[in-house]
Amino acid sequence: MLPHETFPLRLARPRTPGVVLPTGQHIDVTHFGEDYDESFFASNGPERLTHWLTAHAHTCPEVSSDERFGPCIKRPSKIVCIGLNYAKHAAETNAPVPAEPIVFFKATTAFCGPNDNVVIPKRSEKTDWEVELAIVIGKKASYVELDDAFDYIAGYALHNDYSERAWQLERGGQWVKGKSADTFAPLGPYLVTKDEVTDPNKLNLWLTINGEPLQNSNTDDMIFNVPTLVSYLSQFMTLLPGDVISTGTPAGVGMGLKPQRFLKPGDVVELGIEGLGQQKQTAVAFT
Repeated sequence: MLPHETFPLRLARPRTPGVVLPTGQHIDVTHFGEDYDESFFASNGPERLTHWLTAHAHTCPEVSSDERFGPCIKRPSKIVCIGLNYAKHAAETNAPVPAEPIVFFKATTAFCGPNDNVVIPKRSEKTDWEVELAIVIGKKASYVELDDAFDYIAGYALHNDYSERAWQLERGGQWVKGKSADTFAPLGPYLVTKDEVTDPNKLNLWLTINGEPLQNSNTDDMIFNVPTLVSYLSQFMTLLPGDVISTGTPAGVGMGLKPQRFLKPGDVVELGIEGLGQQKQTAVAFT
């Protein structure tokens, strides 16, 4: 637990680094002097910020919840994603259940705010949606034992892993080029510290298009759970503080529908995860 329970941390980034108080107020914590980046997490930033808030929260200016929110952390060193990690999603795509996690990356230039427009890329044919639980790493992780994995997690956030399926699956090469267009990685609105999430392996998550429910599931359908993914990835790469692991999507993506369905300009995408907030994006054409 963080040491001062009066300030459960929900980190947000409207115009400046901010925190959502238990009252629902959004406050500007610029005077704390740090952004939510690698150095912040590497130096026990959430706990230090919690201590700072006990003395300074009442002097922090309030920020309107109507402000544009940026991604809830500053651009990470990497966004690591897991494919086909929900049993029902694997089934809807007629894919075998993976024996090990399927790993790919999204370019960090895809990073954007939770309610920014999603830009359908130039010459895109099949832009698709994917509601996902994201893990944010809290300290340098290399060769982490499974039983220790939660010690390396700072918190959790909502992520929409947008995908251009034709580029991902029909153009040869790796999935990354179908995953990395600008605006394809909205994260937030909040990073909720791990002490506020009782069980990340049992969270409801959902997504609608134009109000129509298309994804409605629970993270308990994940094939590889949260600690397994942190431990597994750390065997192959060093995870740095602030790095994002996006844990896969449940059934209900456009590619899995019959007939298939993909985003067109004007579509409104709304999504959420229990306890982690909601996002809303409007699809617009590349100009």
